[in-house]
Amino acid sequence: MTTRIAIPPAPWFDDLEVGAVLDDAPVVTLTEGIAAVHQSILGWRLRLALDRGLARAVTGTDALLAHPSLVCDVAIGQSTGVTQRVRANLFYRGLVLQRPVAIGDALRTTTIVEALRENRRREGRPPTGLAVLHMRTVDQEGRPVLDFRRCAMLPLRPDAPPTGRADDVDAVPEDLDAAALRAVTAGWDLDAFRAASAHGRHAADLEPGEAIEVVGGDVVSSAPELARLGMNVAMVHHDAAGTGSGRRLVYGGHTIGIAGAQLGRALPNLVTIVGWRRCDHVGPVFEGDTLRSVVTVGERTPLDGGGALVELHVDVEADALEAGADPRPVLAWDLIGVMA
Repeated sequence: MTTRIAIPPAPWFDDLEVGAVLDDAPVVTLTEGIAAVHQSILGWRLRLALDRGLARAVTGTDALLAHPSLVCDVAIGQSTGVTQRVRANLFYRGLVLQRPVAIGDALRTTTIVEALRENRRREGRPPTGLAVLHMRTVDQEGRPVLDFRRCAMLPLRPDAPPTGRADDVDAVPEDLDAAALRAVTAGWDLDAFRAASAHGRHAADLEPGEAIEVVGGDVVSSAPELARLGMNVAMVHHDAAGTGSGRRLVYGGHTIGIAGAQLGRALPNLVTIVGWRRCDHVGPVFEGDTLRSVVTVGERTPLDGGGALVELHVDVEADALEAGADPRPVLAWDLIGVMA
């Protein structure tokens, strides 16, 4: 049996307990309207999330697929009740999109506090700690959709005594279940995708080790709107007073979403994304920054029905608004894509 541990609204780090379970976020039914707003902010061009006819030919169903970034943004937003006071989200690990999600599906996310470590205290700085959260998302029939972990930095109450919490947050697993990755697109007709997308490269055309610099950057705009769309209630994305810099911090999923859209420009025939090994936020992003990506192709693993799982790495830099400022690294993302 799961022990229920009461966590107050907008908790501080010192309110959290390992084993606490939070599952009271509203269920979200994905609609074409939600998908359209999401696409308008991020600019993704994933064919199966835009072309119902192609989705039917490839998947064998009449459902229009939801973009994996949309699914992840909703799940992350549903988990932010416990991280309303977050200072930063440091990383994601071991994310598997366990089944395709369609427009019309309803998502419910359970968040479990898995590890806690108070950071070393520094004079003149408010005390903080790291919380590893394990998220599990299911659809309206209780079928698993997402399983992943993220690490959030949270403040302690002012003048809070040391908590003594010292879990190993660096031990978060990033391994992915190969069978689960293969199962996501099992039964899909990737030959139909290849035939409908004759121009451009597919799995067999990629060279492991090649780096693709995405042409053109993307300005980060509508940041609070995207956070609201996914029900993300972390205050740093809505209220600049809590950031210490006088500027709202852009939701990390926004950076990842733009990186995913740029990945789609580098590889226009990307079928879908089925997993993230790791995704590290290595620097802050603010509204008005321009993001630029370099995609590096890794190993290919053939799929039984043709096509392949492709290891991909995306490095993202931000051009700041300030004139003369050097670009700064903001994201390092290792993911698994499917190519026909």
